[in-house]
Amino acid sequence: MRLVFLGTGGSYPSPKRNVSAMAIVKGGSTLLFDCGEGTQRQLMRSSVSFMSVDRIFVTHLHADHFLGVPGLVQSMKLNQRTRALEIYGPRGTESIMSTFLRMGYFRPDFDVTVTDLHPGSVLRFSDYSVDAFGVEHNVPSLGYRFRERDRPGRFDKPKALEMGIPEGPLFGRLQRGQSVTVNGKTFSPDDVLGPPRKGRTVVYSGDTRPCTSLRRAAKDAHVLVHEGTFDPSMAQKALEHNHSSVDMAASLARDVGVERLFLVHISPRYDNVKPLLEAAKEIFPDTVIPDDLAEYDI
Repeated sequence: MRLVFLGTGGSYPSPKRNVSAMAIVKGGSTLLFDCGEGTQRQLMRSSVSFMSVDRIFVTHLHADHFLGVPGLVQSMKLNQRTRALEIYGPRGTESIMSTFLRMGYFRPDFDVTVTDLHPGSVLRFSDYSVDAFGVEHNVPSLGYRFRERDRPGRFDKPKALEMGIPEGPLFGRLQRGQSVTVNGKTFSPDDVLGPPRKGRTVVYSGDTRPCTSLRRAAKDAHVLVHEGTFDPSMAQKALEHNHSSVDMAASLARDVGVERLFLVHISPRYDNVKPLLEAAKEIFPDTVIPDDLAEYDI
């Protein structure tokens, strides 16, 4: 599983950073969190095919977080997509997206479902879930928590070979939790798999000032992707506009025990983010300010 940061800036595009969009790529599926203007081009510049996007989660209806959806849908249409697309967001998402999608120019030839979520909504899929929680911004806004189901333990290939299990399809069956028989002897997954591995959790804040609901959602997460619009000297301005400064985000990450913090939604006023990163790392050392198109294995 990997994170691909397609747009790491806030408010409007800058020469260095496009506006908000992040992909979680897991297997052959891609989940997109926010889709600001120009996201389809960012996808084309990345390792992620825009045709692989199955679900889009919009945090709120400010243009720098959703305006890329109509263009992305049209690009999918022009490339003969047939697979369904799901779009989720806060109250009002269904109305505004349906307006776009009813227009003849944008109307897709494949199924697109748009669903309004509310704080506490939980979406369960085959091997992960996404739940929405309320955050504190100046329009209805959601953060999202992606939680992977617990995974089987690591497969011990040398041990399997030593036990006489031939490499090939039997390895796959054992990894899927099935017993196999070789020369009259039955082997169970427990013979060759380590202890189960806890599923990974990624929390995406959207735009918000620090708040209790975000603290609860991010508790002990593997990854927190938090907005860091302002530097510490502008903390009061951040709060007045329902945003966060980088030190606020770092303090929250430290207090709730996350493993790694990524700061995004960087204001275009900052050409050099090194001082922002240094300020955050003083509080929470495992902090990263990713560049656009940066990828990280989780």
